Amino acid sequence: MSRAPSRAPAPRRSRPDDLRLGSPRPRLRMLSLGLTLVMLVFAVRLVHVQVVDAAAYTEQASSNRYVTVPLAAQRGDITDRNGTALATTVDAYDIIADPTLFTRDITGVDDAPEQAAALLAPVLGEDEEELAALLATPDSQYVLLARQQTPQAWRQITDLRRALAERADAGTGHQVLTGVFREPNPKRVYPGGDLAAGVLGFVNNEGRGGAGIEAQFDRELAGQDGAIRYAQSGGRRVPTAGSHEQPPVPGTDLELTIDRDIQWAAQRAIEAQVAESVADGGYVVVQDARSGEVLAMASAPGFDPNDYAATDPALLGNPALQDAYEPGSTSKVISMAAVLQEGVAGTGTHVTVPNRLPRADRAFADDHEHDTLHLTLAGVLARSSNIGTILAVELLGDTQSEANEVLHSYLTAFGFGRPTGLGFPGETAGILADPGDWNASQQYTVAFGQGLSVNAVQAASVYSTVANGGVRIAPTLIRGTTGADGRYEPWPRPEPERVIDEATADDLTAMLETVVADDELGTGRIARIDGYRVAGKTGTSNRVDPGTGRYRGYTSSFAGFAPADDPRITVYCAVQNPTEGPHSGSQVCGPVFKEVMEFSLKSLRVPPTGAEVRSLPATFDPGDSATADAAAGGDASRRETDPEE
Repeated sequence: MSRAPSRAPAPRRSRPDDLRLGSPRPRLRMLSLGLTLVMLVFAVRLVHVQVVDAAAYTEQASSNRYVTVPLAAQRGDITDRNGTALATTVDAYDIIADPTLFTRDITGVDDAPEQAAALLAPVLGEDEEELAALLATPDSQYVLLARQQTPQAWRQITDLRRALAERADAGTGHQVLTGVFREPNPKRVYPGGDLAAGVLGFVNNEGRGGAGIEAQFDRELAGQDGAIRYAQSGGRRVPTAGSHEQPPVPGTDLELTIDRDIQWAAQRAIEAQVAESVADGGYVVVQDARSGEVLAMASAPGFDPNDYAATDPALLGNPALQDAYEPGSTSKVISMAAVLQEGVAGTGTHVTVPNRLPRADRAFADDHEHDTLHLTLAGVLARSSNIGTILAVELLGDTQSEANEVLHSYLTAFGFGRPTGLGFPGETAGILADPGDWNASQQYTVAFGQGLSVNAVQAASVYSTVANGGVRIAPTLIRGTTGADGRYEPWPRPEPERVIDEATADDLTAMLETVVADDELGTGRIARIDGYRVAGKTGTSNRVDPGTGRYRGYTSSFAGFAPADDPRITVYCAVQNPTEGPHSGSQVCGPVFKEVMEFSLKSLRVPPTGAEVRSLPATFDPGDSATADAAAGGDASRRETDPEE
């Protein structure tokens, strides 16, 4: 059997779709180059961060890690003249929270803000829903839950946290108060409540004085805040990281001239009278007649500085210094001072007082209808005759214009139309126009206390000047200060100003005693005090309605000092717009004057008067020329006045 011859295998042909792998080296080179560029960028950025911007990033990291917390300075106390605290500062805390610590990741529950709010609301006295909303504030690490809570409130919160922690450890509850913290924020308190609130003022929510002495001396009282810087983590201080503290400097303590007990008596008396008279308001000022120190400055209605936010803002001031009103007949003592000091009349000078006195564009009258009166100058003051006062003041010059200039100079010297010197916030200097600007009516009404305006402290200072022998000492409210170093510094005393000579002051005192002592004409009889000689004067003036600018109602007032033979205390009272009962100064303010004066004399242990009450003749017999000469004291310059002259 034959076999087919074998053939060699044919060569393989290449097909066009077959691929041939290229070399990987170019790709590796490209990848290496890209990685090198990326690393180079990172290296450049690293150098920039670690070298160029190192300080900035270090500071930023430090600021995130370290916190600076202010340390509030202890605000200085305000005390009365005997060291009794009228305003002081107690420990208190702002309750704050970090909302990031009320999430499910931290607390293990979804409603941690609601649970925490339910626990905190009764302790803080805040609304539960509002607290829950604050605790759930997104993207915040700080919210203020309540201001100035007591240490007892914070203790309650820490007790709750401890109880929740024990339940969480036992697996029976969750700790939902981890993110609640405290910040020291001392609280200003006023132990006497509304006592002397108009003088003290208040401290607002920002910790600054908002009125009164608190505002006037805010810088001194506030001291200088300090600060502490420390490391924190998760809202808590890291005790091992160290800290830097700048201690605060406590504020200065202020000692006022106010006597707490006398202030209390004055405040209660004026509050009762304002309520009884259904009046718009009233004030009482008590002053040391020798030193000018204000022993009490009370007003009604008042306010409680511990809760000033709940008070009508219109009541947050000090009306005794901020109200300007027409003083009425209490300012007649200045007219009489001018007449006596200028030597144109004496206490016994005869003044014939008709029922009407035509002057300028009107006929002036007294407060009551009367037949022609035959009064001495002392009787004009005792009877509080407007007509008699006009007639006496006309003697100050050959013309009315000259008389006005002289009277104006005495009004200014006694303190009208200029600041009291207290520097009190919002104090009014009153209104005393230049005599050349007085209209036809003012040329005569100013003499008896209308057509000009004053504040209550100015009015009181007039009587202290007379009581002090004619020497005016500007009122003061600050007695001394105690600095952070514990050193006491007496407050500078005002420079005395002689306004009238001692003889004139003595004559005025005798005339004011007659106002109180004269059984027939004296309008101030209600102010008599057993055992003491009292010098005083009533006032009942038309009142300018602050809303309309027109006369409506009355200002009732009473001013005086005691003992008249050795003056120690001045008391001034004014009530604005009494609408129930009488409106005369004698009936409205006379009882207040007597009550406050009696209390002050006893409180300061002023001994009873040793001499008998002095009362000058108030009337004269027009047919007895010998009596007239004797009453005039034989001084030819102190002549009889008659409306026909």
